Amino acid sequence: MLSIFGRASASKVTAPLGRALNSTGLTPDSVTIIGTVVSVVAAVTLFPTDHLFIGTLVIWLFVMFDMLDGAMARARGGGSKYGAVLDATCDRVADGAIFAGLSWWAIFHQNDRPLLVAMLVCLVTSQVISYAKARAEASGLSADGGWIERPDRLVIVLVGSGLTGIGQLASWEWLQFALPVATYFLAAASIVTVFQRVLAVRNSAGARDIIPIQPERNRIEPGQSS
Repeated sequence: MLSIFGRASASKVTAPLGRALNSTGLTPDSVTIIGTVVSVVAAVTLFPTDHLFIGTLVIWLFVMFDMLDGAMARARGGGSKYGAVLDATCDRVADGAIFAGLSWWAIFHQNDRPLLVAMLVCLVTSQVISYAKARAEASGLSADGGWIERPDRLVIVLVGSGLTGIGQLASWEWLQFALPVATYFLAAASIVTVFQRVLAVRNSAGARDIIPIQPERNRIEPGQSS
């Protein structure tokens, strides 16, 4: 949802930043790797140690930094296929680290098993939603749309963790429910999105076409030597 409405506005900000970063000698791939590494380190060290607010700030900063790789590639006239695969792979790693860190926090700091389950649902569905689209596109089909895409997922979970972190620092108990509320909503919406993606693939042109059986090559018949 947010990726549709916010892409044009975001590009107005990221385009000049992308051009500026290109002049420093950094490459889009290096920005992808830096953003991912810092996000992962913050997620698996700050969230499990109950530093939700500072963890959210660091991750949000470097998630925004990671978005600049696309702007840098466009400023260079286009990115490479390797860069696209690297970016998608690093996104999955960062998402997994964020939900893994928050899962640790849910069970070891809150002793909240239902929240842990919801976190794990978010972790799994975040991977499935992205994989369904990638696998569909590789098959020449479409899996666009759905309630929750990566920008939506990050906004929801990081706003929830940030507000809960503020509630902890200010001793506002009512605000500390922000992350559980955000997680339960995200888990439910993500499950719906998985079904939406599968349905989109099912309704794509050519989705019901029979895949021809490929003949086996270099098959060794009985009596033949290899």
